[in-house]
Amino acid sequence: MQDQYARKIEYVRISLTDRCNLRCRYCMPENGIVKMPHADMLTFAEILRVVRALVALGIKKVRLTGGEPLVRRNLTDLIYALRQIPGIEQVALTTNGVLLPRMAEDLLQAGLTGLNISLDTLRAGTFAELTRRPLFAQVQAGLEKVLAMGMEQVKFNCVPIYEVNDDEIPALAALAKDYPVQVRFIELMPIGCAYAAGYRGVPMTEVRARLEQAYGRLCPVGKKSDPLQGPAEYYQLAGFAGRVGFIDALEHPFCAACNRVRLTADGFLKLCLNQKNGLNLRDLLRNGISDDNLKRALQQAVYRKPAEHLFRDSKNTAKDSRAMYQVGG
Repeated sequence: MQDQYARKIEYVRISLTDRCNLRCRYCMPENGIVKMPHADMLTFAEILRVVRALVALGIKKVRLTGGEPLVRRNLTDLIYALRQIPGIEQVALTTNGVLLPRMAEDLLQAGLTGLNISLDTLRAGTFAELTRRPLFAQVQAGLEKVLAMGMEQVKFNCVPIYEVNDDEIPALAALAKDYPVQVRFIELMPIGCAYAAGYRGVPMTEVRARLEQAYGRLCPVGKKSDPLQGPAEYYQLAGFAGRVGFIDALEHPFCAACNRVRLTADGFLKLCLNQKNGLNLRDLLRNGISDDNLKRALQQAVYRKPAEHLFRDSKNTAKDSRAMYQVGG
């Protein structure tokens, strides 16, 4: 399946809920959110129907996100069902890690092939300040369990922010020193509550410089041969079992190689993170669309995927008003 710019679309990110057990300052308001009614969310049966149609059109990878996807009841049933769809090569999940201590083994047994853990700090105090929840001990226990299980494709995602966690950049990267994991530093994006909170993201050029000062030269791993691995550029450091990666959508946009679309919890197919155009799949599904027409509608929508996210265009009238927790951030 290709869009109008001849990009091959093989990857869908599916938000399972807008709910979260943290209140990260750059993502959610302090008092929480007006929660989406459960009836408005796609059921697992509806999600599976959409995925089967997408797989028939060329999708090979599914990533489950939220809010926090681990709060969605019976999640492992969905993972198992997704893994049974012929053509699906990877089913991954992004989590804040709070519920991993009791769910990690079940996720692995259900067939999960990859796990991304959002981890902005290794300090309990900073974690509590940033997330407004004193739950770092649970996250730490979850990390230890995942690493002990030897799960493949474990990635840690960190958003470096001045005067919050920028002094921890080398320590966070060191997770890849003793374990074959990937630590990815992600540029703070102009979406959500971050700018209103006064946060300033650390540019990736500075993150690279700090890591080289601490550990020596960053050696490029080379272009990724697997297009399903996402937009990060990976580097090796001497003596590291794993790798470090960088995702800087503002400094170095990767739109020309974007191979993904997003499905929100209420069934809206988003073609680009920062733009509002897409397709209301929930209404189509609940109004009785046939499988053939569903595939046709998906193909036509994906073809219209925008050329770029336009984060730097302050006059972008196509910008989506949804918050990050509503689109799988």
